[in-house]
Amino acid sequence: MYRKTILANGLRVITGSLEGTKAVTCLVLVKAGSRYETKDINGISHFLEHMFFKGAEKFKTAKAVSEAIDGVGGDFNAFTGKEYAGYYVKVASEQKLMALDVLSDMMLNARFDQVEIEKERGVIMEEFNMYQDTPMYQVAWNFERAIFGDQPIGWDEVGTKDVIRALSREDFVKYKEMLYMPENMLVCIAGDIEHDEAVKLVEKYFPLEKIKKGVSFSAFDPSVMGADKITLQSKKTEQAHLVCGVLGLPAEHPDHYVLKVLASVLGGNMSSRMFSAVREEKGLAYYISTGTEDYMDTGIMFTRAGVDVNRITDAVKAIVMEYDKIRHVEISEAELKKGKEFLKGKLILSLEDSEEVAQMGARHELLYGKLRTYNDIAKEIDAVKVSDIKRVAAALLKDDSLYLSVIGPYEDKAMFDGCLQF
Repeated sequence: MYRKTILANGLRVITGSLEGTKAVTCLVLVKAGSRYETKDINGISHFLEHMFFKGAEKFKTAKAVSEAIDGVGGDFNAFTGKEYAGYYVKVASEQKLMALDVLSDMMLNARFDQVEIEKERGVIMEEFNMYQDTPMYQVAWNFERAIFGDQPIGWDEVGTKDVIRALSREDFVKYKEMLYMPENMLVCIAGDIEHDEAVKLVEKYFPLEKIKKGVSFSAFDPSVMGADKITLQSKKTEQAHLVCGVLGLPAEHPDHYVLKVLASVLGGNMSSRMFSAVREEKGLAYYISTGTEDYMDTGIMFTRAGVDVNRITDAVKAIVMEYDKIRHVEISEAELKKGKEFLKGKLILSLEDSEEVAQMGARHELLYGKLRTYNDIAKEIDAVKVSDIKRVAAALLKDDSLYLSVIGPYEDKAMFDGCLQF
């Protein structure tokens, strides 16, 4: 499915072939995110992502970029995580030259015009405010900040208002020069594309100078983990929002897919344990799910829920009860099979889309130096046994291991004392 070529300048070219489509997604992925920031520039990766769309050499304005892609019915967007930033254009395959032309102009020739910086500063401030006003998203950031503590892996990608106000054009230029170099990025083209053609196109559109330098990645430091197991953001809401979970496993850990299946069994779907016990049986939550976030050297497993403001402690206790059950009693073979088939089925559905094919291939190669196909992943999922689930659950869900973050109309977090005890 995937093929890779490394160009003379160190830039990797990945292709993901996808039969039965006339579309392609062209994606540039870069190791850049909060884990490459210091406190005085926390948020620059995300701000820089915005600025790449604000005009370069050929496409001189944001409107020119939009018109080029809208004119062929394409989609374009970007995203910033804690370990990478991505920029993509998705078009009919006959328009791939235009897509690469836009992406390369952005990546190579962005001007970072001061007037545009000031305009976008206001946009990002409003984005910051939007997240603050969307507690079901904000509470997840609060949880990671609480469990990881005050270190880059725990910082929000959007940054802080003080930093957003202070970042200068010189900061953007310096940060781009440090991280946006061939050996720290790759181009992935997925969908209706031949590999040899893709290599020639990337060589043409991304004639980057060969540069190799150290990249300031900040490793996870367990000693900095938050000491406060319960965090509360007091906010007048009609529904309380919570995340309750534990430190998980790195993405390359041997038990990575054991943890994925465990999370699926607990809260992956509407027939999962959390959904059945907390929502259907007790009526305590509207939305509830269990998942993982997997980073290069650490991770989390968490359950997130929106619950009745008057019954939040009941909801937390019900979630903790499900955690307690699964660490002590082996699940059935039927439940294991359902959890595994759910994961594989969702992955297959996602890989019908060239955008998802591009992102999966690019992410595995950029962060871990390997290309992984559906068959590779399915084999690891299928290898998970009932005893593995209990073993990993017992190892992670230990006494005094749980963290809880809440956003809701509460003034005293002491109301949650005792809720996290198994």
